[in-house]
Amino acid sequence: MRYQRILLKLSGEALMGNQQYGIDPDRLKEYAEEIKAVVDKGVEVAIVIGGGNIFRGLSGSSKGVDRVQGDHMGMLATVINALALQSSLENEGIETRVQTAIKIDEVAEPFIRRRAMRHLEKGRVVIFGGGTGNPYFTTDSAAVLRAIEIKADVILKGTRVDGIYSADPEKDQNATRYNEITFEDVLRKGLKVMDTTAFTLSQENELPIVVFDMNKEGNLMKVVTGEDVGTVVNL
Repeated sequence: MRYQRILLKLSGEALMGNQQYGIDPDRLKEYAEEIKAVVDKGVEVAIVIGGGNIFRGLSGSSKGVDRVQGDHMGMLATVINALALQSSLENEGIETRVQTAIKIDEVAEPFIRRRAMRHLEKGRVVIFGGGTGNPYFTTDSAAVLRAIEIKADVILKGTRVDGIYSADPEKDQNATRYNEITFEDVLRKGLKVMDTTAFTLSQENELPIVVFDMNKEGNLMKVVTGEDVGTVVNL
């Protein structure tokens, strides 16, 4: 395995499948099966999941919701998704723990770094909900922060496209995919990988990012084993 401990970042929208909102049980099961395959190979897996399929604080603030309140609502949405993913993983026989940045003791553990790392060492999948626990920070920032804290080898950003392109491949047929690119080139070319806060934090801590298509069967395993899938961002 190329990576022994990974932080998998999933967007909330990814859980919608072909639906307009909410959670698609079939997509959830597909993800659980993909994650189980790498866990069975001994890879330690932590996950950060967004909440955009339920509520987005930023879009809510544009419709009259206070931004801080909206972000708190978004954090709760990520917890709902974390619990849904936990249930799906446990249906596949995987032991899991959900840890949240905001205290919801009845449904999840509070985030405690050493406890999270101990869970990973025991082969449990740890799902981090609640973002960073602070408004104005995205779940991309939460993913990078948690990855650094648990000493992950890499951040795997699962998306619906198969890597980073020179332009939007859905709009420009001539867009070319990068197999590998540096942090500096991403910034210089103005390519969108993560929000600036998250991306800079990853760069400063020399934490590589792999952007890949999570919806293609077997891709997660291919990334973890080091096959040429997606785009690797490093120094």
